[in-house]
Amino acid sequence: MKELLKRLIQATPTLENGELKAGKILVDFFNQHGIEASLDHWDKTRANVVASIGNKDDNAPTLLFGAHLDVVPAAKEHWQTDPFCPVEKDGRVIGRGSVDMLGGLCAAAMAMVDLNEQPLTGRVIFAATAGEETDSCGVKRFIDQYQVKNPIGTIIAEPTGMKILRAHRGILWLKVETFGKTAHGSTPQAGINAVLKMNTLLNRLQDWRVPHTPHPLLGGCSMSINRIAGGTATNIVPDTCSVEIDIRTLPGQDHSEIINDLQGLCDDLRKADPDFKTQISIIRVVDALETPAESPFVKAVFQATGVAETQAIGFTTDGPYFEKLNTPVLIFGPGDGSLCHKPDEFIEISAMEQTRKMYNRIGQKVM
Repeated sequence: MKELLKRLIQATPTLENGELKAGKILVDFFNQHGIEASLDHWDKTRANVVASIGNKDDNAPTLLFGAHLDVVPAAKEHWQTDPFCPVEKDGRVIGRGSVDMLGGLCAAAMAMVDLNEQPLTGRVIFAATAGEETDSCGVKRFIDQYQVKNPIGTIIAEPTGMKILRAHRGILWLKVETFGKTAHGSTPQAGINAVLKMNTLLNRLQDWRVPHTPHPLLGGCSMSINRIAGGTATNIVPDTCSVEIDIRTLPGQDHSEIINDLQGLCDDLRKADPDFKTQISIIRVVDALETPAESPFVKAVFQATGVAETQAIGFTTDGPYFEKLNTPVLIFGPGDGSLCHKPDEFIEISAMEQTRKMYNRIGQKVM
C-alpha cells in the first residue's frame, strides 16, 4: 500500500499536470489484482478511475468509496524534502498529497483488493475523481456517467483521523465588484475611484453577519474576504475593483437568502451615494452535507468499526455530489486533516493499514 502511495505522489497530480499519469498507475494496480477498472480520460490530462467488484447486476445493493486523485501544488522552498519525491521515515510517508488524500485513496484501493476475496452479495464501486481541489469536475462527471440504482452508502476517504463525520459545511464563493470612472491620476476629481467605493463596502462588511440559524453539530457559518483586485496603473483612477468572499454554509441554508441580504447592504450604500455601483456574481457553490444519525448505514458503520459517535467538520468535500445519487454519505479516512495543504505533509503508514481494515469490515457488514 505504501508503495502505491509513493508512486501516486511521484505522478504529481496537480491541476497543472492533471491526473492522467496517476490514473494509469491506479488502473494498473487494480488490473494486477484482478479487479475490473476503467480510466475515464478527457481534456488531455484529466482523468477519473472507476473500479467495481462483486455483483454485476445494476440493481444490486451498492457501497461506494470516493476519493480525489488530485493534489494541491507545493512550493519546494518551504519543504524539508522534495514534495513530489516521497520519503519514508519513522513510520510515515512524507510528500504532497500523502494525507490529502492519496493515503485514504490507497487504503480504499487496498480494501477493494481485500473485499474482492470475499463472497459479496452486493457491489462495491471505487471512484477516484479529478479536480476536487478546484471545481470538482471529476465527481460531477462520474455522477453524470454512472447509474447507481441501489446505493446503500458512500465513504469519502478524506483525512479525519479515522473519526466518522456525517456533516460538513458547504461553499458559497461570491465576487463583488464596485464600479467607477477612469481619469488621469493627476486629476482624481474628474473620475470616480472604484477602490475607494470598495473601501466603503469593506467597512460595512466587517460588521455584516451572514443570516443563518446555528447548526447543532457545525455551529455557525463563516465569512472571509480573501482576495481583492483593482486598478490598472498607478497614474489611472481605477474604474473597477473586486473582492472575493468565501462563505461556508450550513445544511439546509438558502444561498439566495445570503445573496439577497448582501445585495440589500449594497443597495443601502447606493441610497447614501448615487455613484456607488456594485455587481454580485457567484464563483462556486457546493452544498453542505448532513447524513441523519438514524440512517441504517450510519448504524452499520458503527457496528463494523466499533465507533459509537459521529462528528462534523468545517471544510468541504465531494460528498454532496455523491449525495445526489440518493446515498447516505460519511467522511472517514486516515491522517491528520490539519496537515492538509501544508509543507512537509505526511501520513502514518499504520493509520492507512488500520483504515484499510475498517473499510474491509464495513464492506463485509453492509454486503
